[in-house]
Amino acid sequence: MLDKSRPIAIYAEAKIGQLDAKMAEGIIRYGQNPVVAVIDSTAAGQKVGDLCKMESDVPIVATLDEAIARGAEVLVLGTAPSGGRVPPEWMSVLQAAVNAGLSLVNGLHDPLNAIFGKDLKPGQWIWDIRTLTGEMPPIATAQAAKLNNTRVLMVGTDMAIGKMTAGLEVFKSLKDQGADVEFLATGQIGVSIMGTGIALDAFRVDHASGAVERMVMEAADHDIVIVEGQGSLLHPGSTATLPLMRGSCCNAMILCHRAGMEYVDTPGNIRIPPLPDVISLCENTTSANGALTEARVVGIALNTRDLDAGTASAEIARLQDQTGLPVTDPVRCGAGVLAEAIMKAF
Repeated sequence: MLDKSRPIAIYAEAKIGQLDAKMAEGIIRYGQNPVVAVIDSTAAGQKVGDLCKMESDVPIVATLDEAIARGAEVLVLGTAPSGGRVPPEWMSVLQAAVNAGLSLVNGLHDPLNAIFGKDLKPGQWIWDIRTLTGEMPPIATAQAAKLNNTRVLMVGTDMAIGKMTAGLEVFKSLKDQGADVEFLATGQIGVSIMGTGIALDAFRVDHASGAVERMVMEAADHDIVIVEGQGSLLHPGSTATLPLMRGSCCNAMILCHRAGMEYVDTPGNIRIPPLPDVISLCENTTSANGALTEARVVGIALNTRDLDAGTASAEIARLQDQTGLPVTDPVRCGAGVLAEAIMKAF
């Protein structure tokens, strides 16, 4: 649907550089389409690299018309408002985009085809990533436990701490080392980057494990699969990690954590235990006391974007001593040690 040659603009009004704009950052960092502009009237005139911790000269413009003038053919909704719903104030911009002939990529829960589908012209489309197509997957039956490949699940101490980013960096590092590896996207950002995958939170809870299992079985011919993580076992509002564990029957995990984080972001009253305790929780939950596959955490991806270089190095060394595992910030320092840990373990 989204041809990789088509120029895109990303709508991130009042959010670029903030946590809510993680879809915008993910697509700019890892996507294959040319990004002609980010739309954010509050930051117009700057570049993405001025506000986000990445090297990027993508310009930030104030209006849709400016993005169209720069050649945009597709508009990507690049932020995640509370609840994953499309804010009413966006509707006039989206209508204008459709009227101007742009296609839309929508990772939010509200299906835009139902609103704007009647206005589409030939060759124009709306990709509602979280709208399910085809039959509901069957209930999972632990088929993946019988596979001989390595299934690495990215797990985390909270939501929105870099599980997808770390997974993509590990995937790239393994590919660079010549491994036969595939990345399985399970969220709207990963799907929009890879072009395939599932939006896990669009499935009914009884079928979520089955959706993961089906995806993993379809990738069974690869030596290594990296399964994008969602949510956290520590978060009281998250139900995503367990179906990923059950459906993938993972036999390895990478734990993702943000440096210095003591409580989950929202709500702020849930304390994050010491990482050795989190590792034990993940390993015990995955194995289900031996009923499914045994899976070990083989490394830690540490998000140090808020630390200076010296402090980041010290925190990486401290966690290595505390856990006895390889630790790295895969964006800042590369994911090589995590890729090596996966290959050594199997």
